[in-house]
Amino acid sequence: MTINVYTEQTPNPATMKFMVNKLLINGSEDFATKESAEHSPFAKELFKFNFVSGVFFASNFVTITKTDDAEWADIEAILKEFVKGAVESELKIKEATTEEAPAFEGSETEIKIQQILHDYVRPAVEQDGGAITYKSFDEGVVTVELRGSCSGCPSSTITLKSGIQNLLQRMVPEVTEVVSEAL
Repeated sequence: MTINVYTEQTPNPATMKFMVNKLLINGSEDFATKESAEHSPFAKELFKFNFVSGVFFASNFVTITKTDDAEWADIEAILKEFVKGAVESELKIKEATTEEAPAFEGSETEIKIQQILHDYVRPAVEQDGGAITYKSFDEGVVTVELRGSCSGCPSSTITLKSGIQNLLQRMVPEVTEVVSEAL
């Protein structure tokens, strides 16, 4: 199978999404630091580039965050070629574990919130090269964690308040606010 790689800009100018025509991972993996990539051969290799400051994998893409001193025009082709080679040589994203369907836990309201985040919000956030994780629901406040290109993105607050909060408030009347937990 020939591996094709193409890039997409994300709402976060420091990140670029590198899409491939092959499933890379079920779920997602976020490596916000070089140290966190210790058990990921793929991410570890990406961090060897001095202009890479973060790596995030989901389904058929890797989102790469660059350092402030690097320009996409200078590094995009290098990273594209690297991703292509890494996927072709089947460089592992993480050590093998068994993946299973998401298990939602908590009260009836919490399970409903998690299901909505999984079914409606997650696919949209992944389109922009990010991921969202449910953390908690307490006294009307839903706490989530944004990762990948969503972490530190200038438009993530608008996405959180205008998009996710409005959706949850319409579908789950008990929700009064959605906040993001800082990484």
